[in-house]
Amino acid sequence: MLPWRRALRAAGLLRSAAAADARPGTCRRTRCGPGERPVGRGVAPPAGPGLRQFLRGAAAGEPRPEPGPVPGTGKVYLETYGCQMNVNDTEIAWAILQKNGYARTKELDEADVILLVTCSVREKAEQAIWNRLQHLKALKARRQQARLPLRIGILGCMAERLKEEILHREKLVDIVAGPDAYRDLPRLLAVAESGQQAANVLLSLDETYADILPVQTSAGGTTAFVSIMRGCDNMCSYCIVPFTRGRERSRPIASILQEVRMLSDQGVKEVTLLGQNVNSFRDMSEVQFQSAAAPVLSRGFSTVYKAKPGGLRFAHLLDQVSRIDPEMRIRFTSPHPKDFPDEASVLQLIQERHNICKQLHLPAQSGSTRVLEAMRRGYTREAYLELVHHVRESIPGVRLSSDFIAGFCGETEEDHQQTLSLLREVRYNVGFLFAYSMRQKTRAYHRLQDDVPADIKKRRLEELITVFREEAARANEAMVGQSQLVLVEGPSKRSASELCGRNDGNIKVIFPDAEIEDAVGCKALVRAQPGDYVLVKVTSAGSQTLKGVPLCRTSLSRSAACH
Repeated sequence: MLPWRRALRAAGLLRSAAAADARPGTCRRTRCGPGERPVGRGVAPPAGPGLRQFLRGAAAGEPRPEPGPVPGTGKVYLETYGCQMNVNDTEIAWAILQKNGYARTKELDEADVILLVTCSVREKAEQAIWNRLQHLKALKARRQQARLPLRIGILGCMAERLKEEILHREKLVDIVAGPDAYRDLPRLLAVAESGQQAANVLLSLDETYADILPVQTSAGGTTAFVSIMRGCDNMCSYCIVPFTRGRERSRPIASILQEVRMLSDQGVKEVTLLGQNVNSFRDMSEVQFQSAAAPVLSRGFSTVYKAKPGGLRFAHLLDQVSRIDPEMRIRFTSPHPKDFPDEASVLQLIQERHNICKQLHLPAQSGSTRVLEAMRRGYTREAYLELVHHVRESIPGVRLSSDFIAGFCGETEEDHQQTLSLLREVRYNVGFLFAYSMRQKTRAYHRLQDDVPADIKKRRLEELITVFREEAARANEAMVGQSQLVLVEGPSKRSASELCGRNDGNIKVIFPDAEIEDAVGCKALVRAQPGDYVLVKVTSAGSQTLKGVPLCRTSLSRSAACH
């Protein structure tokens, strides 16, 4: 361990999972609000941020409150914003609170505690939280008049990024807890009950909540997400995630397998392995795992960090998870394109195993090599396209999805046109497209200028969306006349007489709720239920949805054998 890191840990300013009961207090945060930027043109930018900046200023934090057991009381209302990682965080936080005696309510007016699990990836996401707090301000005032105390908490990435502003703006929020501080929620709530504000936003180098089985928020659901790692080391110049969720650390494989088995026993039919960078998974929990060589990157890809030897890798995890239940679909998100080398057994596993979905998320972010370099993505347009060709050769019929950012720092019209051409060339089935939103603490914030006007960002985003939808519609139209295996999720939101589900490629499929033959059981006529696999013949296709007619109820294994 480095001397500065050892010193911080000795001082209680750097927490390990083993030291979770130390209950550290508050740590540093900037006082800059959303949109403020102290570094402008003509000012020499500071060096790019690293791990030290995650921890800088901790020594100046507030005194740590004395730890103490605090039994939970009252009802908790949880509200989730942002990505699927935040949904998983909500399940972890609720598991901790439930164990400490709290009850859950879905009615806002019944709550004694309201917790918002927040996102900081874009300014719009943070603004949604500020707007929500204004609504809760009136509710809290009414409760105070009635002498019925209401505690409000901000959890997750926004808590980590804006602790000081959240606590000081109108004194509305009682507790603030970062993504690595959920174990501390019972104590923080006890402090708030005494009338004080309480915060813990300390980042951890090893917290994965491996010993906490999340309480699924959608009881009886057919799908579930299982977090396999937290944090990210890629340090893309636009991304706030390393600064709100910390460095990469992976759960022990044993704890992941235990959770997936539990979900299988509960009847869950699809599990998505979840993390900021899932295919850099690296389980170092056992001594015997630490002798493995560092992995090879995809051809033409690089990283800002040195290769990390040792550990059980993602291919091993994917292999083990896929063996648990042959009737359970397995997905994973979000991978980084760099971690699919030519000899990758991950691609081979996807091709061979009938229950690993033939669908990959390959975030491109831009089609311009110049912009990709500014983003510090570690690859060129040419290397990315070579990977796409390799994936399609390795997994026939694979469906692809991607992320794109419109209007990144310094993006020209030529750069934008290259991104449009990449969308046309690859023809993704699913896309996630956003206008660039500069985030404090990122390398782009320190080194680059957010110089693309908002109206141009909006126009470029609209053009990206238009081209994506045109190409996705063409890709999906190729499935018309084919039979697709659909996992039924429930009734369609638009019509009670139709059912909705997703095919292997993660594309939504709508079909009539009618009696169909049961190919698995006694051949009698049945109606499909959530969790059933139904063979559907596609009759029409749009950019985001397929429609069809149901043929029969079947099983994942039976369908794979027939194909």
